[in-house]
Amino acid sequence: MTQKNKLLLIDGSSLAFRAFYAIPGSVNSFINKNGLHTNALFSFHRMLENEMAKEQPTHVLVAFDAGKTTFRNEFYDAYKDGRQKTPGEFKEQMPYLRDLLQGFGIAHYELDNYEADDIIGTLATQVDPNEFDVVVLSGDRDLTQLAKENVRVDITVKGVSEIEENTPEYLMEKYGLNPLQIIDMKGLAGDSSDNIPGVTNIGEKTALKLLHEFGSVEGVYENVDGMKPSKRKENLINDKEQAFLSKKLATIEVEAPIDVPLDSLAYEGKDVGKLIEFYKEMDFKKFLTDLDTTAYDEENQIEKAEVNFEFVTEFTPEMFGARGGLYAEMLSDNYHTAEIVGISWSNGDKIYVSEPDLVLSSPLFQEWAVDPENKKQVFDAKRTIVALKRYGVTLEGIDFDVLLASYILNTNDNSKDIAEVAMDHDYYDISSDESIYGKGAKIAVPEDATSLHEHLARKIKAIEVLSDKLKNDLADNEQTDLFYEMELPLSIVLSNMEMTGIKLDSSRLRIMRDEFAIRLTEIENRIYEEAGETFNINSPKQLGVILFEKMQLPVIKKTKTGYSTAVDVLEQLRAQAPIVEDILQYRQIAKIQSTYVEGLLKVVNPSTGKVHTRYVQTLTQTGRLSSVDPNLQNIPIRLEEGRKIRQAFVPSHEGWKMFASDYSQIELRVLADISDDQHLKEAFLEGQDIHSSTAMRVFGIKDAADVTGNMRRQAKAVNFGIVYGISDYGLSQNLGITRKEAQTFIDTYFEKYPGVKQYMSDIVREAKDKGYVETLFHRRRFLKDINSRNFNLRSFAERTAMNTPIQGSAADIIKVAMIQMDERLKAENLQATMLLQVHDELIFEAPVEEIPILEKLVPEVMEAAVKLNVPLKVDSNFGDSWYDAK
Repeated sequence: MTQKNKLLLIDGSSLAFRAFYAIPGSVNSFINKNGLHTNALFSFHRMLENEMAKEQPTHVLVAFDAGKTTFRNEFYDAYKDGRQKTPGEFKEQMPYLRDLLQGFGIAHYELDNYEADDIIGTLATQVDPNEFDVVVLSGDRDLTQLAKENVRVDITVKGVSEIEENTPEYLMEKYGLNPLQIIDMKGLAGDSSDNIPGVTNIGEKTALKLLHEFGSVEGVYENVDGMKPSKRKENLINDKEQAFLSKKLATIEVEAPIDVPLDSLAYEGKDVGKLIEFYKEMDFKKFLTDLDTTAYDEENQIEKAEVNFEFVTEFTPEMFGARGGLYAEMLSDNYHTAEIVGISWSNGDKIYVSEPDLVLSSPLFQEWAVDPENKKQVFDAKRTIVALKRYGVTLEGIDFDVLLASYILNTNDNSKDIAEVAMDHDYYDISSDESIYGKGAKIAVPEDATSLHEHLARKIKAIEVLSDKLKNDLADNEQTDLFYEMELPLSIVLSNMEMTGIKLDSSRLRIMRDEFAIRLTEIENRIYEEAGETFNINSPKQLGVILFEKMQLPVIKKTKTGYSTAVDVLEQLRAQAPIVEDILQYRQIAKIQSTYVEGLLKVVNPSTGKVHTRYVQTLTQTGRLSSVDPNLQNIPIRLEEGRKIRQAFVPSHEGWKMFASDYSQIELRVLADISDDQHLKEAFLEGQDIHSSTAMRVFGIKDAADVTGNMRRQAKAVNFGIVYGISDYGLSQNLGITRKEAQTFIDTYFEKYPGVKQYMSDIVREAKDKGYVETLFHRRRFLKDINSRNFNLRSFAERTAMNTPIQGSAADIIKVAMIQMDERLKAENLQATMLLQVHDELIFEAPVEEIPILEKLVPEVMEAAVKLNVPLKVDSNFGDSWYDAK
C-alpha cells in the first residue's frame, strides 16, 4: 500500500497573535538591535519547529487573513467588531513572519475577501482523502468543524506549546456532537471573539443541551413551538433570524476561489541561507547556533575560519609566546568547584589544545602563565584566574577580557556562552556549548575528542579576533579607560576576594537555627490561637479561607486560585487584626531560617570553614556587582533576626577583628554632583543632615529643631525615591498616603531643588536622542523603549534614564575604591584583607593592632576615590563579627 501524503495547514493569523502573548512579559524582552519587537516571531518559530518535527509533513501551507473585511461583512456589518486595537508591537512583526516562512521553505497564502479559515477549509475538503491525511493547526476552535476521517484539527490551548487534537471521535466524546454540529453550537451560543451574536442568554452549556435533543439549529426551530413556555423559548423565537445568521457567519467556506496548486505546497526543506539572514537580523543567536548549516556550507563552498590548531602532549618553549589567547573549559558556572575538561591557548601564530592534567602540570606553561610580561587574552578573567589557581597555576598578565568588554559595550548582552557573545559582534565561526556538550542532565564531554579539541581551538580564535575588534569599539565609545582602569583590574581584585572567602561560625548558625525554630513555633501557636484552629500557614489557599472567610477581613485582591495573601496585601491588613502581623513575621523568619541559616550551612567549605561567594561582574544594567552561591548581598538587616545572621561571619584568625566601612548617602551625593543643584550641594558641603535639610525645604521649616521624625522619614522617602525615579503611586505606597499627596511631595521637591528637576528633564531628552544614558565613567545603558509608543514602556524607560547615571556612578565609585584599597593594603604591607563588597560597603578582616591604621586608611582611600563637587563621606566600625562591625 502506498503511504499517504500529509498536508499541514497552519492558521497563521490566529497563531501569530497567540505567539505574541505566549511568553509572559516578553514584549519588552525580545527586541533586536534595530529596535524591532521580535517576541511573536520567536514564539511562532518555536511552534513551527516543533510542529514540523512532530508531523513530518510532505506538504505545508500557512494561511493568513487578507484584511479586516470579508464576504461575511457583506451580510453582517458588525462581524468581528469590538475587537481591541491590534498592538503596534505586534503589527510591526507581521511582515517579517513571511521572511521566517521563506527561510523554512513553507508556502503562505491569503485571499482577498476571505479568512485564513476559508483557505484552510477549502484545501482540507478538496484534497483526495485517499491520497492525503490533513492536519490543521490553529488557535481558533471554529476550525474543529473541519474534522473528519482524514482531517485532524489541532488547537493550541496554552500559548502555542500545548495542543488539543480534535477528531470526530474526540468531539463526540467531549461535546456529544459531530464536527458539523460545532457550527450549530456557534449559531445558538454565538462567539464574542468574532462578535457573532447567537441567541440571547444562550451559552455553550444550553446550546449543547438543545443540540443533543434536536440535532441542529434547524431542528431546534422545527420544535420550538412545542417547547414549554419559558424565557429561553421566548429568546429563541425572538432571535430566530439572529440564530441562522450566526450559523452562517460561523460556517467555514469550503469552496473559496483559491489558486493554490497542491504540488506548490510540497515541502522540500529549509532555505538555510535565508534563515541565516533572518536569524542575524532578528538577533536570534540561539536559533543560529543550533542551525545545521553543513549542507549549505558545502553547497556554497563556505568554510569556517581556519583554526590551525595542534593537540599536544609534550611542550616546548616555542608554544608559549609573549601574546596569545588562553581558555580553560568547564561545564559548570561554578568555577570554584568545576573540573577543567580542556585547555587551549595560542602563541600569537598557532593554537594549541591539550589535556588539562598535562598542560597545567607543565613547568613551561606555569612559567608562561605567571609571567606578567606575557600578555593573555581571555574570556572571563576572574573565572579563569580562580579555576587555574585551584590547579596550582597562578595567572598574571591578562591583557584583554572579551566577556567584560562585550558587557561594557552593551550591558544587555551578558551571556556566558562565548558563541553568543561572538554573534553579538558579528562573528559566527564558532558553535554554542550546548551543541557540543548537550544541556541539562545530559551535559557531558563528547566521546569524539576531535570535536572537543576543535571547539576549544575555535574559542581561542574567537577570543583573538574579538579582542582586536572590541578594543576598537571601546575606543570609539570612549570606554577604554572604563575597561582598563576599572573593570579589568577589578576582576583581579574580585578573584582574590573570592578565593580568600570569609569565615563562617557554623556552630553559631546551628544555635540560631534552634533559636529560630523555637521562635517560629511560638508565632505559629499564636497564629493558631488567633485563628481558632490549626491550618497550614504556608498554604495561601488555607490562609485565605482563615483571613477572608472565617475572620471576614476585607478582600484586597483575588487570584485565579482564590484570595491573594501576598505581602503587599497583608501589609494593607496588618492594622486590622493581630494575626496579620504575626503571619508577616512568621514568613520573614521562616525565609531567614531556610534561605540563610540552612542555606549558608550547606555551602560552607568543610576544609576551610569559609564560604566563597562568586561576584557576577557582567549581569546588572547599572554596573553593580551581584553575589551568588551564596548571595551575601541580600542578607536581610531590617529584622533583628536577619541582622543576627551577620554574627556568624567572623575573622579567620585568632586576635583579628572584622572592619566595615560604607559610603554615607553616596547616591544622593552623586545626584548633587551631576545635577549641580545649589541647594543639594550646599547641604552636603555644610555637613547638614540631608533628610532634615530636605524636610525643612519641602515643609517650609526654618529651624532644623522643628523637623519631626515623621517629617524626616517622609523627606528621606522622597530623597531616595527621586534617585530611583519613583512615581506618585510608588511614593504613596511607601508613605501610606494618597497619590495626590505623593505627587504634591514630588512637585514641591522639584520646586525646591530646580537643578534636580532640570537634570531629570535633560537626561530624558538626551536618552531620547542617543538611545542610551551614561555614568560619570562612560558606562552606558541602552534604553530600547525610550521612544516607545506604549506609555508604560516609555515611562519606565524615562525613569530608568533618570536613575541609571546616579546608581551606575555610585556603583562605579565603590569599584574604584576597591581597586585603590587593594593597592594601598599591598603598598602599606598590611595583613588586613578585603573580604566582601555589599553595595556601598566594604568588609575587611585585620589583626587588632592594624585596626587603628584601617580607621584612617580606609576612609582616606574611599573618600578620595573620585573627586565630586560635594565630599564623599565614609562611616567605619569594627568588632568580633560582621554584626559587631555595624
